[in-house]
Amino acid sequence: MRVFENLDEFAKAAGSELGTSDWLTVDQKRIDEFAEATGDHQWIHIDPERAAAGPFGTTIAHGLLTLSLYAGLIQQIYRVDGIRMGINYGLNKVRFPAPVRVGSQIRVTLSLAAVTAVDGGVQVVLAGKAEIKGAPKPACVFEAVARYYA
Repeated sequence: MRVFENLDEFAKAAGSELGTSDWLTVDQKRIDEFAEATGDHQWIHIDPERAAAGPFGTTIAHGLLTLSLYAGLIQQIYRVDGIRMGINYGLNKVRFPAPVRVGSQIRVTLSLAAVTAVDGGVQVVLAGKAEIKGAPKPACVFEAVARYYA
């Protein structure tokens, strides 16, 4: 994990890679719980028998589930100390180039693409990708925007 002592130190890291999380297994229980929480019960996610005959040969994670896992995995990658708070400010871009089949492992790699001053802190753009272990394409590529306040 990369630890920054304060916002100034973090801002100086603009343009650099922040790191990579550990691998996380995406199991059917997690997929089912996401379906329950969001109301997205499409068969490609929650019906293993029907999905076995479908285009992916098994159930797959929701794209938005894959994206949402970034929130927990980021905590393994970096931390900014000496701040009052950090908030998720949104997303600039999101794409899902490859499906995450049940039982697959994913990890997130982040770079600090941009840092701009805002009143009382900084706004950052984090360029990320969720890789699938053994797959040629990532599951998700994204630009996340966050704000950190001193």
